[in-house]
Amino acid sequence: MVRHGATAVLVLALAAGGVADQRYSRQEADQFEAKLARIVEHGKAVPRGAAAPRTTQVMEREVNAYFQHHAKDDIPVGIVDPVISALGDGRLSGRATVDLDAARKQQPRGWMDPMGYLTGRLPVTATGTLTTKAGIGRFTLETVEISGVAVPKSLLQELVSYYSKTPENPAGFKIDDPFELPSGIREIRVGKAQATVVQ
Repeated sequence: MVRHGATAVLVLALAAGGVADQRYSRQEADQFEAKLARIVEHGKAVPRGAAAPRTTQVMEREVNAYFQHHAKDDIPVGIVDPVISALGDGRLSGRATVDLDAARKQQPRGWMDPMGYLTGRLPVTATGTLTTKAGIGRFTLETVEISGVAVPKSLLQELVSYYSKTPENPAGFKIDDPFELPSGIREIRVGKAQATVVQ
């Protein structure tokens, strides 16, 4: 489970994250952690819509550095090296190495089930558009690939459901469902290599 709700939105909106061998500094990770703490504190202190909007700019590198240096214990076991890319105009891409066996073994597989043929830890890449308004977000998936091969959306949904389930939400996160933005966030504007959080 990711440490703060704002980070969870970024992670789940992407489903996974970019270029796993790229290195990010601890200073960048600390910068995002400080911004995240301010976002969460502001969300607790100010009721949604009660004041003039407050904006916080978050850089793509800061988020990826946070994943690398501070969030390892908060990312579900079986997901490794998540990296995100903010493409602009609301579009996001993400990549991570995912343990497919853990999800595959949750139920019997027929010979026509593509999940039955995917084993081990493989790179999963997802691209889509995040739209947010009035405290509600929605992620529209465009493409998903496993090891560079396009796969059905239903396969990504199975992985996301498995890795996002909690005792409170045993079915996990549904890709198509709208979701409430945490910490009094009104919208998230995704630009090129950065995003602006509006509270």
